[in-house]
Amino acid sequence: MSSDQKETPRHTYQILTKRSDRLRGYFSRKAVPGHAWLGVSVENRQYGIPRIGNLRMVNSSVRFISAEPLLEDLGEIDLSGIHWGIAGGESGPRARPMQIAWVENIHRQCRRFGVAFFFKQWGGWGADGKRRAKKANGRVFNGRVWK
Repeated sequence: MSSDQKETPRHTYQILTKRSDRLRGYFSRKAVPGHAWLGVSVENRQYGIPRIGNLRMVNSSVRFISAEPLLEDLGEIDLSGIHWGIAGGESGPRARPMQIAWVENIHRQCRRFGVAFFFKQWGGWGADGKRRAKKANGRVFNGRVWK
C-alpha cells in the first residue's frame, strides 16, 4: 500500500493481484489497514485456485476473489475465509467466451459458503454465445442487473 492510501482511511481500497505469494509475504510483515480489501485473480484452475490459499492466509477485514476474466469452469472451490466473489467475462479484440454454467457454479458456491457475489459483465461474448460490444452484452445474470 502506498503512504497516500494508508493516510486516507475515508476511502476503501480494493487491492487485486495475481501475485498472491507476494501479497502474503508483504502483509505477513505489515498490518492490513481496515479500509483495504485484498483480492486475487482466479481466472482458471491452474493458476487461480492456488492463489485463494495465499489470500486466506492474510489477515484482512475483506478478502475477495475476482474471476474475471473467467476462462473456464473452476470446479469445486473452497471459499472459506473469503468474503466476496466477483465473476465476469473477458472483453477486447481477443476475448474468449464465458459459459453461463461457469458463472452459475461460482454463484452457487458463493451462496454455499455465505460469500457475497457480484456479476460484473458478460464481456465481449453474450450469454447467448454471440460476439458483440461489451456494453451490448450487459450485466444481466439470473434475471438481475448487477450494479
